[in-house]
Amino acid sequence: MPPAALIDTGATLALIDRDDAWHESCVAAYNQSRLPLLTTEAVLTEAFHLAHGDRRQIASIWTLLRSGAVQMAAISHEELPRIQTLMDDYADRPMDFADATLVYLAARESLSLILTVDRSDFETYRLPRNKKFTILPGRD
Repeated sequence: MPPAALIDTGATLALIDRDDAWHESCVAAYNQSRLPLLTTEAVLTEAFHLAHGDRRQIASIWTLLRSGAVQMAAISHEELPRIQTLMDDYADRPMDFADATLVYLAARESLSLILTVDRSDFETYRLPRNKKFTILPGRD
């Protein structure tokens, strides 16, 4: 089944960390989402880095990946100029590389649903034809 949604770094970490303030709402959003969720190498790099060497968290990220519940989409070298353009377009924000890869991937794969705790940024970012992201978890 093709992915129906994206997942960002913060939501990935909230899923696996029971002490995270977003844990319960991200688990609920994950449980109501159609799997797999799509992410990027940049997002996974951030997640593994922010796990701060915590073996349980790192193992949990690997479990999500090996299970197929979260899948990494490839972005080719030839697609990088479009990601740079996004970062340039949102330079006043600024948009980081991981977010830019997700916004690019959303447009490329025609996805607008994202699991993220970075609500303010993803409320600002726009998809083709000025379409807004649908953000999970919802506001409490």
